[in-house]
Amino acid sequence: MKRITLTILAILTAFSVQAQLKMPPGSPTFELKGTVGLADVKVVYSRPSAKGRKVFGRLVPFGEVWRTGANASTKISFSQDVKIEGNPVPAGDYALYSIPGENEWTIILSKNLSWWGSLGYDAAEDFLRFNVPTKHPSSHYETFTVSFSDFKLNSAKLNMKWEKTKAVFTIENDAEAEVMAYIKEHLIDGTTAKDTDYFQAATFYYEGHKDDQKALVWSKKAIEISGDNKKYWEIHLKAKILARLGYNEDAAAAANESKKLAEAGGNPDYVRLNTRLIESLKF
Repeated sequence: MKRITLTILAILTAFSVQAQLKMPPGSPTFELKGTVGLADVKVVYSRPSAKGRKVFGRLVPFGEVWRTGANASTKISFSQDVKIEGNPVPAGDYALYSIPGENEWTIILSKNLSWWGSLGYDAAEDFLRFNVPTKHPSSHYETFTVSFSDFKLNSAKLNMKWEKTKAVFTIENDAEAEVMAYIKEHLIDGTTAKDTDYFQAATFYYEGHKDDQKALVWSKKAIEISGDNKKYWEIHLKAKILARLGYNEDAAAAANESKKLAEAGGNPDYVRLNTRLIESLKF
């Protein structure tokens, strides 16, 4: 009887351990991913909420090192070398700390990823420090939020927002050097049978305002390689390049062709893009 009782107690104990109540975290952990140039950028951070509290200057004191979130320190990683506010940063993983001020934040990249929050923080392990001004938008951000914005070919901005405070810094990746090396090897010095290579090269030159005549040549080559399998996005790019060069009649003809293919392909976005392009042309 004693053995049976002990067995039942063991089963009940095991069940109680497995069936422990799980509560939603007060500051849930999120992962933000983006591509800047050709570098993959990832931010892992916990998101506290204001909950009626005064945040900066009280909950998060001015002039003290902050984990830039909640719980463990915020982590930021780069798959390639980047520049942050003009400062070279090698590919790798870093802890993202900050020292908030009323009108300026000090942003810190630390080499130590093991600290819990800012406990044990040691400035001797800083990799980089720089200052950015704060902005005070009219919008209220109840929950601490990290986001990307202002994407360009080689750069983007990282925004940190909470309450009515916003701090922003710029991340750059020299994608241009790698892209230009590929273009030189495969399109200028060699040849490629891929229409996608010519299309991407034409897009890169067009969006980077490099050489519209060269972009036009490559866009035509992409369409030529596609043959009977015409692609409305390739023809739309050709239309945009022609329009910028001032060849409005040719641009309109290309845009109309792209529009018809987009309609047949069921893509209303490209139908609208071509319609707007045609309407913008002056004859």
